[in-house]
Amino acid sequence: MTTKKLELEAMSLDDLWSLHEEISGILSARIKAEKQELEKRLAVLGGGMGTFANSSAGPEISPTGKPRRKYPRVLPKYRNPQTSETWSGRGKRPRWLVAAIKSGRKIEEFRLGETNSRVRQRA
Repeated sequence: MTTKKLELEAMSLDDLWSLHEEISGILSARIKAEKQELEKRLAVLGGGMGTFANSSAGPEISPTGKPRRKYPRVLPKYRNPQTSETWSGRGKRPRWLVAAIKSGRKIEEFRLGETNSRVRQRA
C-alpha cells in the first residue's frame, strides 16, 4: 500500500484530476448497472415501481399487498354554531368543543339532527 500512496503523491495535479474523472466514470457505470440489476430483481418479485406510481388510479394497496377496505363516509354529529365547523364524534374532540364544555355548556347542545331541534324548541 505504501508504494501506491507514494505513486499518487508523486503524480501531478492534472494527472490526479484525470485519474479522478476516470474513476468517477467507472463508478457511475457500475452504479447504473447495479441499479438496473436490482430493478430487474424487484420486478421479478412483483414489487416494481409501477405499483407505487399507479396507486392513485385504483384502490389503495397496503404494505402487505392487500387492497385497503373501503369505509363508509361518517356524517357529522356536532356543529359549532358560530363557525359552522362540524365533528363526527370520532377521534380527538375539536378545540371549539373542548372550550365550550369547559365554559359550562353541554355536548348535547351542539348535536345535529332530531335531538338538536328538540333542544331548540324547549329553549
